[in-house]
Amino acid sequence: MIVRLSGKLEYVGEESVHVTLGDLTHELMVPVADIAFLQTKIGQNVTFFTLEYIEGNASFGQLAPKMLGFLRPVDKEFFELFTTVKGIGTRKALRALAIPVGQIASAIALKDARKLSSLPQIGKRAAEQIIAELHGKVDKFAVGEAAAVPIERLPDYQQGAIAALVTLGERRNDAEGWVRRVCEVDPTLKDPQKIVPAVFRLKAGV
Repeated sequence: MIVRLSGKLEYVGEESVHVTLGDLTHELMVPVADIAFLQTKIGQNVTFFTLEYIEGNASFGQLAPKMLGFLRPVDKEFFELFTTVKGIGTRKALRALAIPVGQIASAIALKDARKLSSLPQIGKRAAEQIIAELHGKVDKFAVGEAAAVPIERLPDYQQGAIAALVTLGERRNDAEGWVRRVCEVDPTLKDPQKIVPAVFRLKAGV
C-alpha cells in the first residue's frame, strides 16, 4: 500500500489532482478545502499522504481502485475517523471537508449541528449523526472554541479562496474579510485561483 507520494503536480480538477512521479502519473482524489491552494502549486513538487480504496459495485463487476491524497497526516487521520460515521462515504466526506478539519472537529466537540449542516453534502440529519458518533473522539483535532464560529453560506468560489488562505496561514475571519473586500472591488472575480493573488495584492497595497 502506498502511504505517501511526492511528485510534480500536473493538474488540479474540481475533486482530484494528477501527480507525476517518474514515468507514472497518479490521479488522487483530494478534500475540497485543498483545491484552491493546490491550484497555486501546479508545476511544483507536492507531497501527499495517501489512502487507497476500491470504488464500485462488485455485484455488477464494476470495481476500480482509487487513491486519496491529503496534504497533512492529521487530515488523513481525521478523514479515516470521519468516514466511520454511518452514511458518510468516501466521496461525501471529501466534499464535506470544505474547511480545515480543525474547525469541523471543533463543531463536533461543541455539538454545533448548524455549523456541520452547512457543510457540502451534510444536512441536518447527517450533522446529528456525526455528533452522535464522534463527539468525544475528535478533541485532539479541534482548534478551540474561538474557531468554532458559524459558517455563513458564501459562494463556492469564495469558500475555496478562504480555505486556500487559511491553508497559507491566514486566520479564517481575516481571510473571509479579505475575500469579501476583493470581491466587492471586482465582482467579476469568481475563481479562487484569481481571488487569492488579488487578496495578496490588496494586502500589499498594490
